[in-house]
Amino acid sequence: MPEVKYLIVGSSHAALEALRAIRQVDREGAMTMLTRDSHLPYSPTILPYVVSGRSPAERVILRDEAFFADNNCRFVSGATATGLDPAAKAVVLANGERWHYEKLLIATGAAPAIPPVPGLENVGFHVLRTLDDAEGLRHAMKSARRAVVLGAGLVGLHAAENLAEAGLAVSVVEMQGHVLPGYFDATASARIEASFREHGVALHLGCKAAGIEGSGEGCTVRLDDGTHIDADLLLVAAGVTPAVDWLATSGIAIGKGILVDDAMRTNHADVWAAGDVAEARDFQSGKPSLIGIIPTAVEEGRIAGMDMAGDAYLKPYAGGVPVNTFRFFGRVALSIGRTEGGAEIAKHDAQAYRRAVLAEGRLIGFSSVDEPFDVGVMGELIRRRTDLTGCKDAFLAHPLETGRRLMSEGWR
Repeated sequence: MPEVKYLIVGSSHAALEALRAIRQVDREGAMTMLTRDSHLPYSPTILPYVVSGRSPAERVILRDEAFFADNNCRFVSGATATGLDPAAKAVVLANGERWHYEKLLIATGAAPAIPPVPGLENVGFHVLRTLDDAEGLRHAMKSARRAVVLGAGLVGLHAAENLAEAGLAVSVVEMQGHVLPGYFDATASARIEASFREHGVALHLGCKAAGIEGSGEGCTVRLDDGTHIDADLLLVAAGVTPAVDWLATSGIAIGKGILVDDAMRTNHADVWAAGDVAEARDFQSGKPSLIGIIPTAVEEGRIAGMDMAGDAYLKPYAGGVPVNTFRFFGRVALSIGRTEGGAEIAKHDAQAYRRAVLAEGRLIGFSSVDEPFDVGVMGELIRRRTDLTGCKDAFLAHPLETGRRLMSEGWR
């Protein structure tokens, strides 16, 4: 029965940042990082580039073996957690091992959500969440001619772009009325949709898969509007769900994800959670929220690690602000903060689109397509709740320049 002071389950951004924060305070405490993956740590955001071939799989590793040796941390891959006994302070693995800890961080991330489509279980569909998934999809592309992607979120559209550029006939099915509904309004999404159609991607919006017929790789996807689409490659990209199934009998409080306080503590002593698996406070609403982006995972991991190590400089979590960057066919779309509520002011012309969302004279969200902006500046305006009343017209006309000026004045 292995025993360690610090046990980290998971190996992506939150886990790695927690490791770093712990070692800033405690260089010697026995530490182990367990991961169900068979690879050294890597970022899921790089997977579309593995699919496209732009990034070889061996070049996407975030940390190598020397890093773990230098930080006095044992790294154990292929270790799937299947249970947690907080009373005994033990994590149970699929191979029967029980790892005992003094302090535990759960950073197991999220897993692909599989929609309940009749017939889906009979076909060899793909998902895109792990490095093995990316390599499997890249291999399947070589012999495929027609692809169907279920879902028009970031993962689905990234994959659709790669599939189209590889020469496949691609169809995307999205139940919402426009693509990337969680990040952009319909007008912004229309610009993105037009680009995909220009590159030969068929978009089926406002409908969903009602059934799938076939077996193996080949199948026919039947939509609820009566359309039938033949495919020899099917990718399910219908979102993700926090990887919490293994905690079913643990007593850990779970909403959509693991509920944590502003130090990333769960409802059980000596158990923390961070990253995509954690449901922490949203900065703007103050309510628990899942914000599955790298900056949030890094910040949560840092706070969890500092608290686990007893770092006196720990400051409570200020809350998450969603930030998303989507690059497509050489173009870019960005969003930060809330996409709804407040007054919406948009600029829309042939060259670019941008949209500011304000409430009581303060910025609560900003997005753009084909007009990049400084996410850091907009994020600071949101977090500082900067009053734009006196410079609203200047901000709307020149948001970046005005935002930088306001930040400069504030820093003084």
